[in-house]
Amino acid sequence: MEQIERLRLKLKDCSCDDNELEDLLLTAKSIILNKRFPFSKKLPQDIEPRYLDLQVRIAVDLYNKRGAEGETSHSENGISRTYGTENISSDLLAEITPRCGVL
Repeated sequence: MEQIERLRLKLKDCSCDDNELEDLLLTAKSIILNKRFPFSKKLPQDIEPRYLDLQVRIAVDLYNKRGAEGETSHSENGISRTYGTENISSDLLAEITPRCGVL
């Protein structure tokens, strides 16, 4: 199953077209690569297979926070929301192991 199909399956109620879903996946890919290779001047083109599921989960996280990007605190009817500056759940980011080399 392709990534876009997996994302569409997780976002059942989404009326997004393929371009919007592809953009979410590209953003998630960029986040993974930048976190994975923090000191690299040239990033790889593709993410490693072990991060494919994470890419979809980050894309879902990005979709769910649309309209509230960067929100740092919000309370309404007993529900509280607080997002970090990265706009991605820190639990998801913690799954990415940074890779660096020795000079």
